[in-house]
Amino acid sequence: MSETPRTRTRRASGREDGRAARARTTRARIVAAATELFTTAGYTATSITAIAAKAGVSEPTVYYSFGTKRAILTTALDLAVAGDDEPIPTLQRPWVRDALADPDPLGQLRRQVAGAAAIYLRAAPLLDVVRSAATTDPDLAEVWSANIRQRLTVQRVFADALARKNALRDGLTAEDAADIALATLSPETYNLLVNDRGWSHRRWQDWATDALTRLLT
Repeated sequence: MSETPRTRTRRASGREDGRAARARTTRARIVAAATELFTTAGYTATSITAIAAKAGVSEPTVYYSFGTKRAILTTALDLAVAGDDEPIPTLQRPWVRDALADPDPLGQLRRQVAGAAAIYLRAAPLLDVVRSAATTDPDLAEVWSANIRQRLTVQRVFADALARKNALRDGLTAEDAADIALATLSPETYNLLVNDRGWSHRRWQDWATDALTRLLT
């Protein structure tokens, strides 16, 4: 029996899907290996050679998959912040939408802090890697600056929502409220209290919620 065009298309599609799945698996192994090395040995001390060996792939495979060490780090950071590989911006994430839609300002703050806490539980070590390397690596200095800008954008949206709910304390502008939230919910503060001072993740979350409630409302 001769092969029909539709059959050939299905078989070609299956091969393509198989290649795509293998490529995703390889990228995930590289990211996982790099994340472990970045957070234990540091960004500067971690080489592509070491990442390839840890991931069990060749160096050309690492370069083909990502191109540069910076690209591996930024991919790892994006995945850690998001918690998945879906291309959904932070402001469109369900936890952000739920926080903004909460009619109770204190409910918004609790959700806001819980969202930040969940991110830092995954991403705080990598964020510290970027912050530390940014002092000597111009490329990572830009990555760190971009991360700060992104976090500030999110906090401005939250602050504007509090202002619309008439929840900000007298004399406090939304702009200042965003700055205060940016500082309180910073990865530096999280790493200091949780990783350096030994606070539990829950204790930090409770403290941050109380601090923002007192400072903003």
